[in-house]
Amino acid sequence: MAEKIVLGLSGGVDSAVAAARLSAQGFAVHGLFLEVGLGGEQAAQQTADELGIPLYIAHMREAFEQKVCGYFADSFRHAHTPNPCVICNPQIKFRALTDYADQIGAPYIATGHYARTGRDAQGRALLKRARAAKDQTYMMHRLPRQTIARCVFPLGESADKDEVRSSARQIGLAVADKPDSMDICFIPDGDVHGWLERHGASCPPGNFVDRQGNVLGRHKGLHCYTVGQRKGLGIAAEGRLFVHELRPETNEVVLSLNDVYRDEIAVQNVHYIAPEYAENGAFCCQVRVRFSVRSDRATVYPAADGGARVVFEQAVRAPARGQSAVFYDGDIVIGGGFIL
Repeated sequence: MAEKIVLGLSGGVDSAVAAARLSAQGFAVHGLFLEVGLGGEQAAQQTADELGIPLYIAHMREAFEQKVCGYFADSFRHAHTPNPCVICNPQIKFRALTDYADQIGAPYIATGHYARTGRDAQGRALLKRARAAKDQTYMMHRLPRQTIARCVFPLGESADKDEVRSSARQIGLAVADKPDSMDICFIPDGDVHGWLERHGASCPPGNFVDRQGNVLGRHKGLHCYTVGQRKGLGIAAEGRLFVHELRPETNEVVLSLNDVYRDEIAVQNVHYIAPEYAENGAFCCQVRVRFSVRSDRATVYPAADGGARVVFEQAVRAPARGQSAVFYDGDIVIGGGFIL
């Protein structure tokens, strides 16, 4: 009898091709669609019907609004730059997958994420970067190791999104040329400021100041800016201005003529997928301070309070409070925490 696997089926091309590949490998694929109030059920059902797999609808709207949308709004209220997928993956998406897998007796779960898994010499599960530049492990670094041990990522070895779309066309899937979803799924129009205003999370106008505290003009609200920003400031100066700091305690946006670089950051609430790296104290690794392909060499000094100090070999540009700093050993994801 084929082994059962629960796949997160969103109605997009990535999860559709993932489902097709798992079926071709001999798994008994059970689709799961997360209903969080954003639609998409019909597209997911169409894909399930095309592939001949069952589809289960998990109604997670209330939990999603509280844990993901609530976190997103609260981050901006405190002048933090949020990563909603970092919160959603462990608390909503993968929890729903594992819960349903346990319910139907499926040993494995899967998604259309661009990521890979592996095992170390001791047999411990590892989360690893995808082959593609579109690697998504940055957003998955807070998953528990026991969850990673059950994961299958059929797109992990794919070269790029074009290869995945080509596979979808060859299979004859209707979603082959469906446009990519927005980075923030619950803001499909991309108007973050409008969403924050509608949800009562926008901040009042205040002063632009320089690093000496001199008033340079008026800003539209702290939620409109992030550290390192250089566009849309509307302030005349002798050179290009950068957002140097956000000060929620005084409702000020600090501007500077110098770009923002840091050679050291502090992070809190560190989660280790591979805790053995921190068992003996400080360790060297590569660190990504935002969702991009770039990583920088650093030494991580774990702290007793669950945080860490990260010291870079070369200063990194504009690490923003609230973003994740994720630690890597080559392709292996060690873990990460939130930048202070």
